[in-house]
Amino acid sequence: MALDQSFVGRTYPPTPAYEVGREKIREFAEAVGDTNPAYVDPEAAKALGHSDVIAPPTFVFSITFKAAGQVVQDPQLGLDYSRVVHGDQKFAYVRPVRAGDRLTVTSTIEAVKSMAGNDIVDIRGEVRDESGEHVVTAWTKLVARAAEEA
Repeated sequence: MALDQSFVGRTYPPTPAYEVGREKIREFAEAVGDTNPAYVDPEAAKALGHSDVIAPPTFVFSITFKAAGQVVQDPQLGLDYSRVVHGDQKFAYVRPVRAGDRLTVTSTIEAVKSMAGNDIVDIRGEVRDESGEHVVTAWTKLVARAAEEA
């Protein structure tokens, strides 16, 4: 069954603040195989003009995807998460994510489509720091695959 188009534009409350830690950044950089010293060495980051280590560009996915869970778990939307695959991801940065940032994410449904029996939901996540400064926007596309015919 197709998802309700009236959900386009629905915005969910901001998430609780997520404190970005140096160790989390280091672990993430290691996991993705990125050896940029600005991700692990405060002095290297400061030499580039940052106040502390910065996170790799895709680091923010871990908090924006979790925030998108508010959309996925909305019983009124009716998305069958057992059939969901991650379709696409993109980011637009205002500034890098830094160790010590306390970030919140506000998710908004930008589009709801049905294609070949699949439901597709586009979610925009606005990431802000504790002062309300916009840090990055993340777009996540989720695809709920069509149920197989019996």
